[in-house]
Formats: sequence, structure tokens, C-alpha cells
Amino acid sequence: MQRLHRLYSYLYTPVTGFIFFWVLVFLFSAGSSSSHYSSTRELFETYTIRTIFQCITASLCVFVFVPVFLNKNKKGVFVIAMILLLALMYIFCNLIRIHYLEPTYPSTYVNYLKRFSDTSLWGRVSHFPEFINVSLFLLTPTFLLLALKFYRNQQQLLKRNEQKKTAELSALKNQLNPHFLFNTLNNLYALALKKSDQTASVIAKLSDILDYMLYRCDDTFVALEKEVELIENYLTLEEVRYSDRVHIVFDKQIVNPVKIAPLLLLTFIENAFKHGVVQEINTAKIWIKIIQNENCVVFQIKNTIPNQVQTVTTNTHGIGLQNVKQQLNLLYPDAHELDIQEDEHFYTVDLRIQTI
Repeated sequence: MQRLHRLYSYLYTPVTGFIFFWVLVFLFSAGSSSSHYSSTRELFETYTIRTIFQCITASLCVFVFVPVFLNKNKKGVFVIAMILLLALMYIFCNLIRIHYLEPTYPSTYVNYLKRFSDTSLWGRVSHFPEFINVSLFLLTPTFLLLALKFYRNQQQLLKRNEQKKTAELSALKNQLNPHFLFNTLNNLYALALKKSDQTASVIAKLSDILDYMLYRCDDTFVALEKEVELIENYLTLEEVRYSDRVHIVFDKQIVNPVKIAPLLLLTFIENAFKHGVVQEINTAKIWIKIIQNENCVVFQIKNTIPNQVQTVTTNTHGIGLQNVKQQLNLLYPDAHELDIQEDEHFYTVDLRIQTI
């Protein structure tokens, strides 16, 4: 396996890959026409010459004309350059036939010469159907090289986009984690000031949360059950902090094991506490529902809005919510629906994700 990998790496280099491609072109062309020639020498000489002309045509087209003219939107110049190149290659092909191949192997070209009423160089060059046939023959490897080049460019583009997406997600998570930790440490600080007996329990829950965030959610997708466990730990901390100032209903229905992007759901829950509980004088209420149906995860959260804080625009709900929207667009570009509604009394989030 290691030897095969080394061989692949070696062949994949530009120079060796290019040589390997033309060796295959030669072998395929010569092998498919071996019965038409009187000797191995004639076969070898004929298709060596033809492969050289194909190589020159393809190299000039792919590595010169396409990047210099076509990629710079000079389509007219590109077409003229290709016609001139093919015409020049056609003339040289006829010159080699007239002055070497036909005199050396006359029996092979008896039927070929019948195509022309005038077998002189000008008579052949001005024969348009033959020019088309030779041009198509010369361009066949060019089309293959262009297709391979396009495929390779697409693979490189996909790789760059994936690297860019990974970098963006990493940056977003680096913004999100400190935001979450800041809120959680504030909870612990408030308990420490009160010298609460629950401080040790809160530290244990915080330890579990940090362990998850630092070591267990580095992957792009994690088990939904782990995210639910993280949410439960977070809710425990918030219930300790706010006591009877908040009433939480958490309904979860997970049928099958699925994976989801980490820390997405928690951000909406943080947002509910930040804008629905902190400034609430009376008892705030939060309803959370996570339902997993086959290949879909439905997340719903609804929180009351404090009477003294009305018509809070959804675009002003902090960096956490903005980050989670960006992550959804990166990870689930065509596989999620996010609906955020706000009225006089409630703030509601409905998120549906097509899971992997």
C-alpha cells in the first residue's frame, strides 16, 4: 500500500504526469492501429511523429493560449491563434508525409492519396475535409488535458474552500467559547459571593462543560446526545444562579443517534437567558424542545420578554447569535431553516437541521 502511494505521488507530479499521459496516448493510438502498418518500425515512427504533433498542439493550447488569451477574455484572439496553430501543424504533417513517410512506406499511402485530386503540398493543404480530420485528431488529447486540468482545478478549489470553511468555523468557535465561559464564570462568581453550598456542584458541572468544549467538540460534527448533555449542565448552572426567578421546561425526544455541529443550540439558549431572564423582575419562563425525526433535528426555544424591555431587535442579540447564524450558513448552506419571531411578550426560535 505504501509503495502504491509513493508511485501515485510520483506520477502525480506535473512533469512525470505529463510524460505518463503522452506515453498512454502513444500506446493507445498505436495499439488500436497496429494492423494498418507493414512493420513495427513504421508503426513506431508514424505514431511517434503524430504524438509529437499532438503534444505540441495540446501544450500550446493548454499552457499558452488558454491562460494568455481565453482566461483573459480574449476569445477572438484565442480562436485565431488556434486556427493558425492547426493550419501550421497541418502543413508540417503534410510535409513529413510527402518527404519521408510516403517515399519510405509507399504501400501504406496508396489509398490515402486517392483522397486528393492534386497530391501536391498546396492541393493537400487546400483540401478542407482533410484539414478538419487532422485537426480533430490533433485536438483529441487537448480536450482530454483540458478536462483533466478543469477537474484538478475544481478539486483544488474545493480543497481551498474546505480549508477556508474550517478556518472560518475555527474563528467563530474561538469567539463563541469565551462568550459562553464569560457567562458561566459570572454564575460561579455570584455563588461564591453568597458562599452557597451549591458552589462545589456548580464547579463540577463547569468542569464537565469545559472538558466537553476543550477536548470533545473539536470535530465538525458531534453526537446530538452530547450536545443535550451539555445543555442540561448549562441549564443546571442557570437554575442554580436564578433559582425561582426562572421556570424552565426542557423536552427532548431523541430516537436515533445523529450528529450535529457543536455549540449551535447552546447559543440560542444563552441568548434566551441573556435577554429573557437577566432583566426580568418577575419569574421568567423558557420552553426548550429538541426533537429528532429520522434525518431532521427540530430545535425550538421560546422565552418571555421582560415587560420593561420591549421590541428588542433580533439583530442586536450579541455576538453569539450572529456567530451561530454564520456557522449554520457554512455547515448547513442548503440544509437548515431558521425562523426567529419576536412579539410583545415572547421571543421564539425555530431551527430545523437536516442531519448527516
